[in-house]
Amino acid sequence: MGVREVLYSASEIERRLNELGTQIAHDYAGSELLLVGVLKGVACFMADLMRHIALPVSIDFMTISSYEGDRSGAVRIVQDLSENIEGRQVLVVEDIVDTGMTLNHLMKQLEARGPASLRVCALLDKRARRLVDVPLHYVGFEIPDEFVVGYGLDYRQRFRNLPFIATVRGEAASELQGEVPAK
Repeated sequence: MGVREVLYSASEIERRLNELGTQIAHDYAGSELLLVGVLKGVACFMADLMRHIALPVSIDFMTISSYEGDRSGAVRIVQDLSENIEGRQVLVVEDIVDTGMTLNHLMKQLEARGPASLRVCALLDKRARRLVDVPLHYVGFEIPDEFVVGYGLDYRQRFRNLPFIATVRGEAASELQGEVPAK
């Protein structure tokens, strides 16, 4: 597997984060916001996004996994929140939304905990694969139906550290040996 094409450069991501942070700060003005990151892919995005939100924020994380071979979208919570979200302004921060099945199930579980508001901010929206209409209130970029890596997104736990978002080619991750296209 190697990088085929850079979809969004580091500077394009930074510019979009500034826009998202400004919009989120405007929408939640006067409130204290709890950002809930869905690990592991969200780490880069959430760390950078919260620096662009000019209001008090708290953070918490969840780790979830979809059941293998289950098309219901049912998820297993591997690591739950440490914070109580009842009565709070909650923004779920996701790296990528494709079918929407997992996020839909997660949102139902979080809604049952009684937050004052519950919205989603996704770095990437792969709308072409959507099976469930789950509302995304803030979206960084819409992407084509291709496998992407970089900026927290991985292939077999690798390539999360790339500073850009790129499509990939090939089958084996070992093909990527320092291959970084210019953009």
